Amino acid sequence: MSNDQTLQKNYLKSIKSRVEDYELIKEKKHPTFKRVKDFCEHHKIKRQTFLRIYNRYKQSGKDSDLLPQKRGPKWKTRRTDINTEKRVIELRNKGLNRYEIHQIIREELKEFSPSPSCIYNITRRYGLNKLKNDAKKERRMIIKEKAGQLAHIDCKYLERNLITNDSKRYYLVAVVDSCTRIAWAEILPDIKSLTVMFSVLRCFNMINSSYKIQFEEVLTDNGSEFGAKKDTNNKMEHPFERMLIEMGIKHRYTKPYRPQTNGKVERFWKTLNSDMLEDTEFETLEHFKDELLQYLIYYNEHRPHQSLNGKTPLEFLQNL
Repeated sequence: MSNDQTLQKNYLKSIKSRVEDYELIKEKKHPTFKRVKDFCEHHKIKRQTFLRIYNRYKQSGKDSDLLPQKRGPKWKTRRTDINTEKRVIELRNKGLNRYEIHQIIREELKEFSPSPSCIYNITRRYGLNKLKNDAKKERRMIIKEKAGQLAHIDCKYLERNLITNDSKRYYLVAVVDSCTRIAWAEILPDIKSLTVMFSVLRCFNMINSSYKIQFEEVLTDNGSEFGAKKDTNNKMEHPFERMLIEMGIKHRYTKPYRPQTNGKVERFWKTLNSDMLEDTEFETLEHFKDELLQYLIYYNEHRPHQSLNGKTPLEFLQNL
């Protein structure tokens, strides 16, 4: 008998003895070990590894299944398909982030797409986890070609006592065009789904009538006022979701706890707060509405935007 055969025979004898011990522990008849944990620590074997071997052996009954199994190269089983990987690199070179790439590939492949974390690992492997200037420029070029393709929508809680002698809390809802940064906002008495739906509809109508922008998709967070991403069977019963379906607009959702995914509308809130709301008190609600209307016209038609190379949103729209 060869040395390899002797080693294999001894290994099988040892592992079979452990299998018998394990079954005695399960039946609570083992003279030494009361817990599987103690048994595994004594033999210096991981519980998960032993159970995998044990279950494989019990299913087949073959001694060969007690022996270590050969595995193929890890990269063939764990690495993303090479064509998918090439597509990730192509989209990353256009300046898209991991979540946008995940969304596009998922729609292309229908059944499977790498997760955002997997996409990040691919881009890091190719040194593309940080965008270079060319990629940033490419991203801006892509955005220029897609005016009206995506609207960023969000609600904002306003401070109390913003209006003189009115302690009631008010809210804002804003719609921002991802391409041109053209924005519109409405004041809300509450953020119930029906209230938000009608206010967003008014924003859509104002942007369409004033700037001829018709949206194809919207991006919101997972707030109840915008519907529930997981509850896909009841979309027709939710006012906001129903409105989007009737208008033929696709609804996309941000990743939970990542407000930067909806960064353009978050930036709008920051600008609005700095320019108009901070340290300001309005005489009446009508005064507040009038000031907001004037500011929106200023924001869209007169205020230069650094992200638009110093152009106003209206100028940027006209040059597309």
